[in-house]
Amino acid sequence: PINYAGFPPWLAYSGMVFVALAVGVFPAIFAAVLSVLLRRLGSRAFLTAPFVWVFTEFLRYWLTGNNWNAIGYSQSNSADTLSYASIGGVLAVSFIVVFYNLVTHGLIVLGFEVVSSLVKRISGSYMVPQIPEPSKRETEMFRPIDDGSDPDLNPFFVIGCLAIFVLYAWMTTPNYSLKGVSESYVVAIQPNVPMSVLDYKKYQELRQRQIELAEVEIARVKKQLIADSRQLSADIQTPITVVLPESPMNFMYNDDREFQQFIGDFATRNNVSVLFNSAEPDATNGKFFNSAVMVGPDGSEVAQYDKIFLLPFGEAVPPLLEGIMPGFVGNFSYGGEYDIFPVGDAKAGVMICFESHFGQMSRQYVQNGADVIIEMTNDGYLGPTPVLRQHLANAVFRAVETNRPVLRVTNVGVTAYINERGEVLDPAPTYTEATRVWSVSKSDGSQTFYVKYGDWFAWLCSLVTIALLVMSFRRRVNASASIEE
Repeated sequence: PINYAGFPPWLAYSGMVFVALAVGVFPAIFAAVLSVLLRRLGSRAFLTAPFVWVFTEFLRYWLTGNNWNAIGYSQSNSADTLSYASIGGVLAVSFIVVFYNLVTHGLIVLGFEVVSSLVKRISGSYMVPQIPEPSKRETEMFRPIDDGSDPDLNPFFVIGCLAIFVLYAWMTTPNYSLKGVSESYVVAIQPNVPMSVLDYKKYQELRQRQIELAEVEIARVKKQLIADSRQLSADIQTPITVVLPESPMNFMYNDDREFQQFIGDFATRNNVSVLFNSAEPDATNGKFFNSAVMVGPDGSEVAQYDKIFLLPFGEAVPPLLEGIMPGFVGNFSYGGEYDIFPVGDAKAGVMICFESHFGQMSRQYVQNGADVIIEMTNDGYLGPTPVLRQHLANAVFRAVETNRPVLRVTNVGVTAYINERGEVLDPAPTYTEATRVWSVSKSDGSQTFYVKYGDWFAWLCSLVTIALLVMSFRRRVNASASIEE
């Protein structure tokens, strides 16, 4: 915010403190809810911790529109745990993480008790430090309230039902398969455009450099196709799509006739399609959309997608704060349609930068027929920090959730092909100029449990948490009534 958006330091740091406090509210809610359940249900309430944690992460998503670094994302490199995302999304993996922590905690406590018991037997209790007897309040805290009524919902019963759900979903989750052998190729360009303000001469040099990088790879693909006897001449029929990432280049396809001619000539000269980021006008309010535009081999526009999920305060400022607080990179209009782009015989959905954070988006694309997801992003303003890998982790989950490859094309990294199992293949080094070539084929159209039913798992955990809270308070009221009688 200070370096790129011109925020005064006091405002930037105050904003960071506010964000940290806001995000910290939700672990506090988790602790408060679990505390109530422990007081009402006793130590068995620990079994509800995974449900409560998912509830609070889901609550954070709905109230803030952001679930960055939900703990499930920590498992982006763990194939076994990651696979659960195809059933219930990233929050299902968050559940698994908390559950394993719960089991580990239980084993540690059990181990300590066993060791303590052995020490007492061998050496005598006088060698073991005396532990004070718990107070009456502490004893009551971990003892379930017995009001004489029928037993309420047992956490073990809840977990058993959940296991049946997960097993069914696991058995019905498809594996990615191709509908045919027809392929097309995507040439990904990582141009490493600097984040500093560009004058027109530098802009033209960097733009031309991206075209030169693309033409080298296009020639290589055509040469390989001829060598493999898959094409008879240089008049290549296999579709090739060049993807340029989101970057500070600020292309404006609709308003810039010179750029239209430039990109159209490149497409027709090489017989390729070109997908690039562009600021496109919104005729309704005089603003611009943050868009992805595709130009076909004939040099004309094929499709346009206008970014739906804009980065709060980065790309869109709430109406009440417009004119008071500047946007990080601008103040764009919100798009509203999940447009599909042709990539040879296959279809692609496009996510721009922050949108890789939203499972509902890639899910909608697959429901609309997408065979592959393309992410265009610019993380240059982040610097060489762990946030680059955190952003990559989002894309990994979108691939597993939808059972579709994600082609991640970035300005400074991490550019990579992510297969449907979440494996990050062919990554480019960060903050360097790089190119990658990947093949794309049409899928069989199958859908995962998550694509079909969305955040069902998060809703289930939320309902379980609310039900447990309601029953806990009811038991407390009944117990109080019994004491009065």
